[in-house]
Amino acid sequence: VQLQASGGGLVQAGGSLRLSCAISGGTDGKYAMAWFRQAPGEERQFVSSMDWTGDTIYYADSVKGRFTISTDNTRYTVYLQMNNLKPEDTAVYYCAAELYGRGWSNIDKYDFWGQGTQVTVSS
Repeated sequence: VQLQASGGGLVQAGGSLRLSCAISGGTDGKYAMAWFRQAPGEERQFVSSMDWTGDTIYYADSVKGRFTISTDNTRYTVYLQMNNLKPEDTAVYYCAAELYGRGWSNIDKYDFWGQGTQVTVSS
């Protein structure tokens, strides 16, 4: 199973970006999908997730009301729409997947990881 993340970039504070993450090589099951981020010198932290059914979604408090997680019809591509971006959102964003997962925020729950995409928000 491989995850390919894309969509990062440089944006001014208040701007928007949409990240994408596509699963390949494992399309015979359904996955919980999540986004984590890691700023320089900090631990990787949870941002948002969706359980394998797509019915349950979680957000970190720091992004509630600004970020939205979604999938396409196949459920093998997940998006993170990020609005009203702040400088503190600057980080490398990673997507992660867990086969038939519950979408929890625990980093250890996820078996598959994308390569990360850099998001930089200037003030």
